[in-house]
Amino acid sequence: MFTTLQIFAQDNGVEMADQMRSNGKIYVVVGCIVVILVGLLVYLFSLDKRLKKLEKDN
Repeated sequence: MFTTLQIFAQDNGVEMADQMRSNGKIYVVVGCIVVILVGLLVYLFSLDKRLKKLEKDN
């Protein structure tokens, strides 16, 4: 059973990903995801900093 799972795991039949990789568009997608995640992290850290300041003042 594990042998068949390993065989299926190595099947790379995703045509859309191959096409995006060949056109170079996959880097645009990865870049957008990274920018969104970094923006969310910066927002959460700044929000945490402001909340800590408010808690300290009270």
